[in-house]
Amino acid sequence: MEQKLFDSELKVMEQLWREGDLTAGALAKILADETGWNRNTTYTVIKKLIGKQVIERREPGFLCHALISKDEVRQQEAKSLLEKLFDGSPSLLFSAFMGGQQEPLPPEEVDRLRALVDQLK
Repeated sequence: MEQKLFDSELKVMEQLWREGDLTAGALAKILADETGWNRNTTYTVIKKLIGKQVIERREPGFLCHALISKDEVRQQEAKSLLEKLFDGSPSLLFSAFMGGQQEPLPPEEVDRLRALVDQLK
């Protein structure tokens, strides 16, 4: 996936990742309940996602199927953030993140981060 997903598009994708394939009508109902969107808003966002080839429309019943995983989106967003704000430097990103922490990381998070760094060696 090379295209940026906007917050509204991510709301639709979150539903598909959580629930699996859903009809456009079911998505519209869920998003009306959760966000207050009207049916037209949901359908407009679905059409944009279809245009970006992030979801596909299946018949019968306008069934929406995610073509990308949440992990793929996370990786792309992380890469974009790293390049845009931190000159591609993971250490600058981590330093900025840690500099903004008000409380120390829990020991289990430190262990997970240490394990990730060890895997890169």
